[in-house]
Amino acid sequence: MLRRPALTLLLTLLAAPLAAQETCGPIPDRTALEDKLFEDLSRTRNAAEAAPINAMLWEVWLEAPDRAAAQAVTDGMAARRVADFEAAEAIFSDLIDRCPDWAEGWNQRAFVRFLSADYGGAITDLEAALERNPRHVGALSGLALSLIGAGRNEAGQGALREALALNPWLAERTLLDEPQGQDL
Repeated sequence: MLRRPALTLLLTLLAAPLAAQETCGPIPDRTALEDKLFEDLSRTRNAAEAAPINAMLWEVWLEAPDRAAAQAVTDGMAARRVADFEAAEAIFSDLIDRCPDWAEGWNQRAFVRFLSADYGGAITDLEAALERNPRHVGALSGLALSLIGAGRNEAGQGALREALALNPWLAERTLLDEPQGQDL
C-alpha cells in the first residue's frame, strides 16, 4: 500500500497531462436532457423511483469537456477516496484553472473542502458551480450542508429547500427544519 506522500506524488504526476493541456474542450450542453430528467423526476412517487433518474443526472453533470478533464476527475476522486484531501484539492484546482466554466470541477473541489471542514471554501466553490449550472442538485445540497456546517442554518435551510424543489427525494431532506409557525 502506498503511503500518503507517495500517493500524493503519484496523483500529482498523473494530473500532469492536464496541466500540459492549456485549453479546455467545449462544455457539453446537456440542457435538453436535464430538462427531461427533471420532468421525469417531478413525476416520481418515492426515492426508489427517483434514484435511477438522479444517477442519470450525475452522469450528465460528470460528462467532462475532454479526456484530460475526465482523467482529472478520476484522479481527484481517487485521492479523495483515500482521504488525501491535499492532493485532491490540488488536482481539482488545476482542473478549475483549465476549465473554469465547467460546474463539476467547482463542485468536486467543494466536496473536498467540505470534507476538510473548510466550509467557507466549499461555499465559495459551490456558489461558483451554481453560477454555471443553477440546477445542479448536488451543488445545491452541498451548499446546504456547507452552510449548516458553517453555522448558517437559515441560509442552509433555504439552499436545501431549493434542492428539494428540484428533487424532493434527496436523502438530505431529513435535515429540513419545520417552517416556524406551521405544522407539516
